[in-house]
Amino acid sequence: MKTVSKALYTANEHFMAGRYAEALRGYSLILRESPLSKEAYNGAILSDMAMSGEGGAEALFDYYAILKTEDAQQADTIISEILATMDGSLEQLVALFNEGTMQRLDYIDGILYNEFKELVVSENDFKRIFENIMFSTRVIITEKEDFVDFLDNLINNGYQEIALSYLESALGVYPNDAQLRNLLRRLAKGKVLEN
Repeated sequence: MKTVSKALYTANEHFMAGRYAEALRGYSLILRESPLSKEAYNGAILSDMAMSGEGGAEALFDYYAILKTEDAQQADTIISEILATMDGSLEQLVALFNEGTMQRLDYIDGILYNEFKELVVSENDFKRIFENIMFSTRVIITEKEDFVDFLDNLINNGYQEIALSYLESALGVYPNDAQLRNLLRRLAKGKVLEN
């Protein structure tokens, strides 16, 4: 198992250095020895995407790295699900990154959503905390439940347009997600009531 960890580390280093062919070779060798390694499988898929010129592969790899620092097993599951829902193209995911939802990868200049929620609870003022953070830093959202909670809070506090923008991006990647569709219906009902 120790050699697999070292080989994964080396393959990951190759990927981060932009040596995708070497990374792919490393992940493939790991899969030959440990065919059930989700990290090696995900790394191989991302390396192949990067070699094909898919610009979002690097961003997805960075997101994966962030998730692994919190819960490696959960990270493998999340990335596997994202890769499984993709049709070989990262265009929708790149759009999601660019429009803000996943742009929170710049975690050096941001706070985790849990920290954001703690501030909201301590101040009991979502609007003020959101507006202060919106202009000074980023909120890092890594869990779907946190994303849904964030959207719910945006809607409840009068930020329908921002919530709609995030929702449109997310639904582009996850068009059949029930929670996201329910939030969209809620937004649509609010628009009807305003008119």
